Amino acid sequence: MHLTRRQLLSLGAGAACTAVVGATAAGEGGKLVDRLDPPHGAVPAGPTGPVVRGVLASHARGRTVRWAVAYPPGSMPDANLPVALVLHGRSGDSGQAFGSHALHRFLADAVRAGTPPFALAAVDGGKDTYWHRRADGDDPQAMLLEELLPLLGKRGLRTERFGVTGWSMGGYGALALASVVPGRVLAVAVDAAALWHRAGDAAPGAFDGASDFAAHDVLGHLERLRGVPLRVGCGRSDPFIAANRALVNALPRTEHAYPRGGHDIGCWNLLRPADMRFLGRHLAET
Repeated sequence: MHLTRRQLLSLGAGAACTAVVGATAAGEGGKLVDRLDPPHGAVPAGPTGPVVRGVLASHARGRTVRWAVAYPPGSMPDANLPVALVLHGRSGDSGQAFGSHALHRFLADAVRAGTPPFALAAVDGGKDTYWHRRADGDDPQAMLLEELLPLLGKRGLRTERFGVTGWSMGGYGALALASVVPGRVLAVAVDAAALWHRAGDAAPGAFDGASDFAAHDVLGHLERLRGVPLRVGCGRSDPFIAANRALVNALPRTEHAYPRGGHDIGCWNLLRPADMRFLGRHLAET
């Protein structure tokens, strides 16, 4: 069959395009599928318990911060329950926990299904503090331990030992907090924790230089988390999947899940039902 020069060029371009698409699909795997059909975990429906909000003049952070506590269905706002701290992600605030992330609905659904009841408490940790003391004196970790937990205790919650959960920056913060006070932490459940092996790979502003990274390096000091019940979830297309897998591999007793998905609420919603069950099971030990 005789082909014109234009037809030959067209066929060559088509073959090249096919090769590129094939290479891309082979190299990215689930990432390509996720862009075409991203997973979206459903937010549970049904009644929730009360959500109480307030403000705290934080000396540790040098500012006034907002806090919120979500109780399970059937509980009063002064209930004597165990509590899990909720640490938000980068550029977020406490309002997301029981707003766009709807964690109070996942809590309610888990408790209705038989999970032992507990409360969730969120607080403003700063847009990019990564939940540890910064060079300017802002110390969200001290706020959690020295200000928020005593406030929650005065409200009737059991705070001598507690749980921690969070996503992205908050996932890192939850692990960092547990590394500092492992004896007080009953359970940690994180989704897509922002973890890095080297200071140079960290997000801009996450640490005040290499020495600050070394002082707060979760992956470099995993021995501090041995004995703390951990659950780690991360989407297989999430940029933090390799670091989260490294944590799980180093602490093989860690409960974990790697669903299809990326670094977004749709994927985290797939993880949160099991997060709530995990926290409730361990918090019931108080």
